[in-house]
Amino acid sequence: MRAGPILETILYAEDLTAARHFYEKILGLAVYGETTPRFVFFRHHDQMLLVFHPQLSAALTASDGPPPHGATGSGHVCFRSSLAEQAQWERRFAENTIAIDRIVDWPGGGRSLYVRDPAGNSVEFAESRIWDLPE
Repeated sequence: MRAGPILETILYAEDLTAARHFYEKILGLAVYGETTPRFVFFRHHDQMLLVFHPQLSAALTASDGPPPHGATGSGHVCFRSSLAEQAQWERRFAENTIAIDRIVDWPGGGRSLYVRDPAGNSVEFAESRIWDLPE
């Protein structure tokens, strides 16, 4: 048996208002749902990006729901992005005074562009060929 495609990814942010603004207004993700002040859910194509408040999600105690979970420190998410799209992202980030954290030209081919979300999570935009995947 083999696991199916990844359905959801979770990042953690104490300031969910700032996180929602970044992912909705800057990155253009659609808000699927929100439970203030614990969670914001974004639908992105056929996947979900969830942003949880770390302390509040770790303290969940409902016996009929998911177990408590949380994390400390920065997380990471990577969005598939062509070189042309990365150039557009660079302009978009400049327009919104979001610093480019780093640009990496990988030795095996492909390029990644990194920024930080308001919570300090690493947000990467990369060509899929960095993992030998088709564009």
